[in-house]
Amino acid sequence: MVTQEFKTNIKCGGCIAAVKPYLDQAEGIENWEVDLQSPDRILTVKTDKSPDEVTRLIKEAGYEAMPIA
Repeated sequence: MVTQEFKTNIKCGGCIAAVKPYLDQAEGIENWEVDLQSPDRILTVKTDKSPDEVTRLIKEAGYEAMPIA
């Protein structure tokens, strides 16, 4: 498992509730959180998935995520 960070357009608790089923049910994601206090709305994910796979999950939920190098 590695920790990955993504800049997102997740803005509120409602947005988090929308992505929650996608991230909670995905195999290979141990835990995740979104820092709503950060202007970049940083999503931190502890996972064995690739950044592309995490980005795809967020896109399926209707949001955008860009990996932070």
